[in-house]
Amino acid sequence: MLKQLAEWKKYAGKATVPYHPARVLMQDFTGVPAIVDLAAMRDAMLDRGGDPEKINPRCAVDLVIDHSVTVEHYGQATALAENTKLEMKKNKERYQFLKWGQQAFQNFRVVPPGNGICHQVNVEFLAKVVQSAPMSADGSMPAFPDTLVGTDSHTTMVNALGVLGWGVGGIEAEAAMLGQALDLVIPDVVGVSLTGELQAPATATDLVLTLTEMLRAKGVVGQFVEFYGPGVTALTLSERATIANMSPEFGATCAFFPVDEETLKYLRTTGRASAQVDLVAKYCKIQGLWHNPSLSPNVFSRHLALDLSRIVPCVAGPKRPQDRVLVGALGLETEKAILAHVSSKDVIAPGHSKATAKQLSHGDVVIAAITSCTNTSNPAVLITAGLLARKASELGLSIQPWVKASFAPGSKVVVAYLQSLGLLQELEKLGFFVVGYGCTTCIGNSGPLDEAISQGIRDHGLCVSAVLSGNRNFEGRIHPEVALNWLASPPLVVAYALAGTTKINVERDPLGYDKTGRKVFLKDLWPDIAQVETMQAQIAASEFTQAYANIFQGNEQWESLDVSPTPTYAWQAGSTYIQRPDFFDRPQAQSKIGEIKQARILALLGDSITTDHISPAGFIPANSPAGRYLVHKQVHQRDFNSYGARRGNHHVMVRGTFANIRLKNLCVDHLVGGYTVYWPTEEVLSIYDAAQRYQADKTPLVVFAGKEYGTGSSRDWAAKGTMMLGVRAVIAESFERIHRSNLVGMGVLPCELIDCTTASLALKGNESIDIQGIENLSKDNSLTLIIHRGDGRVEQLPLRARLDTLQEHRYFQSQGVLPYVLHEMMQSA
Repeated sequence: MLKQLAEWKKYAGKATVPYHPARVLMQDFTGVPAIVDLAAMRDAMLDRGGDPEKINPRCAVDLVIDHSVTVEHYGQATALAENTKLEMKKNKERYQFLKWGQQAFQNFRVVPPGNGICHQVNVEFLAKVVQSAPMSADGSMPAFPDTLVGTDSHTTMVNALGVLGWGVGGIEAEAAMLGQALDLVIPDVVGVSLTGELQAPATATDLVLTLTEMLRAKGVVGQFVEFYGPGVTALTLSERATIANMSPEFGATCAFFPVDEETLKYLRTTGRASAQVDLVAKYCKIQGLWHNPSLSPNVFSRHLALDLSRIVPCVAGPKRPQDRVLVGALGLETEKAILAHVSSKDVIAPGHSKATAKQLSHGDVVIAAITSCTNTSNPAVLITAGLLARKASELGLSIQPWVKASFAPGSKVVVAYLQSLGLLQELEKLGFFVVGYGCTTCIGNSGPLDEAISQGIRDHGLCVSAVLSGNRNFEGRIHPEVALNWLASPPLVVAYALAGTTKINVERDPLGYDKTGRKVFLKDLWPDIAQVETMQAQIAASEFTQAYANIFQGNEQWESLDVSPTPTYAWQAGSTYIQRPDFFDRPQAQSKIGEIKQARILALLGDSITTDHISPAGFIPANSPAGRYLVHKQVHQRDFNSYGARRGNHHVMVRGTFANIRLKNLCVDHLVGGYTVYWPTEEVLSIYDAAQRYQADKTPLVVFAGKEYGTGSSRDWAAKGTMMLGVRAVIAESFERIHRSNLVGMGVLPCELIDCTTASLALKGNESIDIQGIENLSKDNSLTLIIHRGDGRVEQLPLRARLDTLQEHRYFQSQGVLPYVLHEMMQSA
C-alpha cells in the first residue's frame, strides 16, 4: 500500500487504499437519517442478543443543524426571531431525536440550530488543520493531519485550510463512523497553476464561477485538484474557501490549497489558540505539507493554468452552476431562456408601478438572496455588498417591491463584524434583513412568495428569476415557481434586486434613478477596493471567539427539549418525522445475489440527472403520494414542512423519490414530473404507485440514464429511495462519484453501458430487461444486458458493473453496507 502511494501516478485510478478519516461532519438533513440508521442498528443488535451500546461512532462526529430554517418571514427586523420560532416548532420531533442521540452515542456532538452553516462553522471553528493526541509519559505528543469526510458535498470547503476532506454519501459516512475503512481509489491529481491577481470589480465569486466552467469542461470528475503557483499567495483564505467550497460544481472530489502564512494568519484571525497555530506551522513544515511556490507542474497527473487578472464579473445559470454568463450578456441570456420556456404571446410588457400580479414580467427577479457558505464565509464580498447598499440608499434607490430579499449568514461572526463596521443596517435599509443562520435559498428553503406574486406567475405563465449567492441552481431546486436561477456574488444580488429584473445589461443600463431623476449605474455604486480591504482588516479575533464560545449550547427552546437517557430510542408509532427504517427487517444477506430477470423499466432518463431529480427535496405537494400520506396521518398542509425535514421517515421519503416536478421520464414523454407507465395495464401512474404495483407482482425494476447520473448533493435518500422502490440496478453511461457509492451502499447495482449510449438503444420503456453475470461477478465486472423488445426482438449487449473495489463487492453481496457492518459486529461479539 505504501509503495502504491509513493508511486501514485502509476497506480492512479487502479489501486485502492483503506482510508480512516479523523472525523466526520454532518448537517441535519443528511445527519438525521444517519443517526436514525444507527438507532435502528442498536435495535437490531438488541434483537439478535447483542449489546446495543456497542453501536457507536468510532471517530469524532460533529452534526451542525443548519438545513431546517425556511425564509417564511423576511424584509423586517423580526424575521430572524419569527423564522427561528417556526423552525423550532416544525422540527421539534427531529431535534428531540438528535438531542437524544447526543447523549446516547459516544463521540457525537450536536451544534444546535441558529449557529451557522456546517461548512463555515468547520472552517471558522471546528477544523484544527493538525490533530494531536494527549501527551504521553515521555513528553511526546503524537500529531497527524486533520482529515474528514462529510455528508454534504460542500465539505470540500475546508480544503482551503489545507485540511483534506470531501463529501461522501450518508451510507459511506455511516461506514466510516462505524470504523469501516473507506476504499479510496488513488486519484489523479490535477494541478491548477494560478498567476496574477484579481482586479476590481472582479470578486472571488466571479473567479469560482470561471473555474467551475473551466474545470467542468476539462473533466476532473473523481479527481483531486490542487492549486499552486504564485497566484495562490495572492488569494486570501476566504477567497480560497470560496473556490474549495464549489469543488462539487466542477466535479472534483476536492480542491486543495496547501498551508502557508495566509493559513496561519486566518487561524489567528478566527481565534485559534497560539499553541495550535504554532503546531500547524511546525508540523506542516517538517512533514513537507507547507506551500512550495516553485512546485513543478510535472508532479501532477496533468496541469492547467489560470491568470487571475483576467477574471471579469459574471453570473451562472439559469439551471447549472457551470453555465457562466458575463454580466453584460445576462439580459440576452435571460431572453433566450424565456423563449425556451414560453411562447412570445405569453410575454407581458414591463412597466412596474407596484407589486401586483398583472404587472409582473418575464425575467423579473422575485427572489434575491445573500445565502450559502460559499460566499457568506468571505468578508470581502459581504463588505462590498454592504457598501453598495449604503451608496444605493444615499442616492435614494430601493429594491423593487416584487423582490423577496433575504440575508442568511453562514455564522454569527458575519453579523458581528457587519454590525461593528456599520454595514448591517445598510443592507437592512434595502430589505436584506437576517432571516436565519443556515442554508436557506440555496437548498430550496426559500419559503413561499407573496400570494400576489405567485398568482401572477401562475395566471400568466411567467418565467421569472431568482438571483442568489449560493452554489447550486438546478431545476426546481430554488423555488418551484421560479424557472430561472442565477448564481452571483452578494453585491450583484443587491444590484439585481435594485433593478428588479435580469433582462438588463448592468454594465450599460441603469439600475434605477436617484432623487433628482438621474440615472444610476452599477459603476456609480461599486465601492473602491481599498475601502473594502481597510474594513476587512478591522475584523477582530475577539468577534470569532465570542461567537463560538458557547457553540454547543442552544437557545431556550433547544435547551428545554426533554429526552429520555436510554441507550435505545423510543420510536413513536404516530410520528411523521422519525420512523424506524425496515432495512434490518428485510431478508438477510444471501450467499449470492440473484440474477435480474424480466425486470421492467421504472424510469428512462437523459443526461445530467441530479440527486435533486432523484431524491425527495423541497416542498411536498398536497396531491403527491407523500402529501396524500401526510394527509392520511392527519397532518395539515401548512405543517407539511419539507422533504429534507422529513428524511427520518422512510414512508415519506420513498414516496418522494423520483417525484421532482421537472423530471423528464421518457417512458411518459408527454408528461413532466414523477410519472411512469405500469406496463401490464399501460396505466400512467406516479412512480411510487407504479413501483408498489410492480413489487406486489414481484417484478424487479431498473432505471436507465445518460451521462453524469447522480450529479449534485450527496443525498443518501437518492439511493435509499431507489432501493425501496424495488430498483435492482441503474444502467447509465456514467455516474457521479458520490451517488454511485451510495447505490452500492444500499445494494443497488450501478452498471455502465459499453460502446453505446442510452439514446442509441432507442428504448421506449415497455421493454423487459435481464442482466446476466451477477451471481458469478468477477473482478473485471463483466455483465450481459439482454433487452426484450416489445415487438419480440431480443438484443444482447456488454455491460460493466461499477463495483470499483473489493469492499464494494462485499457490500453489494451483503445487500448494503449496514447489514454488512451489523453482521461483522455480531460475528465479533
